[in-house]
Amino acid sequence: MADFAVILVHSTSHAVHGERVLTRAGVAAKLVPTPRHLSSDCGSAIRVAASTVNAAEKALQEAGVSIDRIEKLER
Repeated sequence: MADFAVILVHSTSHAVHGERVLTRAGVAAKLVPTPRHLSSDCGSAIRVAASTVNAAEKALQEAGVSIDRIEKLER
């Protein structure tokens, strides 16, 4: 089972905005460097607990934050 998920976005500004949106929505989120094995496009991603992926995705969609994809990962 995955411990956390990384939300990949198209730009650093989307990552910063997404983190703010999630925090306001009550979803714990943290900006992290994008794992190289996932993408080299944007240097920042948003990490959330795996259990909050659905809530995070919904909040981002409602706020109009464009996401590339969500990858669930283990530590």
